[in-house]
Amino acid sequence: MIRAVVFDMFETLVTLFEGRTYFGEDIAADVGADPAAFRKEWHSIEDDRSIGKYSIEEGLEIVLKRMGLYSEELVKMAAGKRRQALGDTFSAIPDETFMMLDTLKEKGIKIGLITNTFSDERDIIRESPLFKYFDVALISYEQGICKPDLELYKRMTDKLNVKPEECLYVGDGGSRELYAARDAGMHPIQCTWFHDRAYEPHIPCPILDEFDHADHQSEILDYCK
Repeated sequence: MIRAVVFDMFETLVTLFEGRTYFGEDIAADVGADPAAFRKEWHSIEDDRSIGKYSIEEGLEIVLKRMGLYSEELVKMAAGKRRQALGDTFSAIPDETFMMLDTLKEKGIKIGLITNTFSDERDIIRESPLFKYFDVALISYEQGICKPDLELYKRMTDKLNVKPEECLYVGDGGSRELYAARDAGMHPIQCTWFHDRAYEPHIPCPILDEFDHADHQSEILDYCK
């Protein structure tokens, strides 16, 4: 019997490929950096940005100083454009997402969130209309660890007071989250309802045949009957 559904955030409940997008190559263009060189430096501190070691502003400062491009104005500009893009993402939460979450609440199903996020993403998640739905929200920036660390999944089931086998885990598959959910004893489901929006090099995960798939948010409810 399913007593809880644990969700990923990006490309699961919302999509970054909505409205204005602002990825690494966009930052590189705005600060006058070689895209490949910027991407290498930006990704080199991704884990540290995800576990609360550096805020977005601090991360940008580190990378731009390494590349000899730093200025306060460039950091402020890039951080501001990221927040604008995130604003577009969370201003376009699909009706299907709300319907799914509302129905789970009506059924008495507990709802969890496990997400790898940077400081600005953490802030907007907490401010978003989605946040009230979560009985437990484990945000990597606050937890100090990232998916696919199994400790996050253990913390979730402990806080929800459910057994792993009573949990669905729903995500697009990035960060090996579905493998970790399976290893933790949960039932992983790869959601594909945003999959056709992503483009290289930002496709977080290919379709994984070894997992159950859900092409529409409503299909998640079928597992909770």
